[in-house]
Amino acid sequence: MTILNLIIIIYTTVLTFSALYAPQPLLPILTDFFQIDKSTAALSTTVTLIPLSIAPVIYGVILEKVTSKQVLKITIFLLAISEYLISKSHTYDFFLAIRIFQGILVPAILTSLMTYVSIIADSKNIQKFMSYYIASTILGGFSGRAVSGFISVNFGWRYSFLYLFISLSICFILLNFLSADSRLNVKKIGLNTIVNLIKISNYNKMYIAIFCAFYVFAGLLNFLPFRLTEISQEMGEFKIGLMYSGYLAGIFVTLNSFKFIKLFGSELKSIFFGFILYIAAVIMFNIHSVKAIFVVMFVFCGAMFLIHSVASGYLNKISKDKKGLINGLYVSSYYAGGSIGSFLPGFVYKYSGWNFFLLSLVVVLIIGILNLIRK
Repeated sequence: MTILNLIIIIYTTVLTFSALYAPQPLLPILTDFFQIDKSTAALSTTVTLIPLSIAPVIYGVILEKVTSKQVLKITIFLLAISEYLISKSHTYDFFLAIRIFQGILVPAILTSLMTYVSIIADSKNIQKFMSYYIASTILGGFSGRAVSGFISVNFGWRYSFLYLFISLSICFILLNFLSADSRLNVKKIGLNTIVNLIKISNYNKMYIAIFCAFYVFAGLLNFLPFRLTEISQEMGEFKIGLMYSGYLAGIFVTLNSFKFIKLFGSELKSIFFGFILYIAAVIMFNIHSVKAIFVVMFVFCGAMFLIHSVASGYLNKISKDKKGLINGLYVSSYYAGGSIGSFLPGFVYKYSGWNFFLLSLVVVLIIGILNLIRK
């Protein structure tokens, strides 16, 4: 993979995740602007993640016949247009409709990016380049939240989305310089093919593990802004956005994931360690302190992205064919957990409080651990 290809892939990934998570630190202000409650505001994340839990499998099949570059050019162009439209929202229904549309586009982009990396990179370097990709998703998740919060405070929330419109338009131009990748051209894929892939133990362990991991990640981060405003009334959009600085620990962990694999002796043991660290971090979120939560975020994000980077690299390492479909199933599992986690735990938070909310997340992580140690 050339340096130019890598730069374009990183830039595209960062912007895609920025677009996905930009509304999150704005939830309190969007709640006031559209005159809605917390659960309704949280839907702005949920409705985008729901298509992400289904569409990647479909796109995985498409990528067996169409090149990743072709899919990327079309979807990035449409994502740019959607950011412009969302900046013009005057009703929450319209805002949600555009977010649903983005939820259809984003899985095509993410599945294409993962597939592109797995095709362009040779087998010896897949773990390394997949780590670069995951690090880019982390940077995008952080910058999307932090930048949108900063722009919202200084210029208004609409300008956060106009900024993304301009950035994605530049991305569309850059994609023309991306090296062409080949079609995978496998035999016709039916439902039996998908079911058989899911039945493979090494595959489904990764699918279940990432489902549980992202369920917890999406759940905690989606309702964290409301928790922060409960603890301190001084928490504005920009300060909330900065609370996601823990993402930077995820970048460090991801880029050094191969060292964890070497330290623990295998990918599965590294993922197991990630879950243990994850549980410890979730428990620590019961501390009634903004500063403490800021610190815990580094542990929380580090654990999550250790699991994610090792699991995704492991899948692409052991898969010999049907990479588009295998990556599609992985992305679907990831966002199936995220879509449910971004909404369902909110009911526990609403009716039982923050501590029971955290307890429900710990239970899901324990399920993730039990999945890893089964035969």
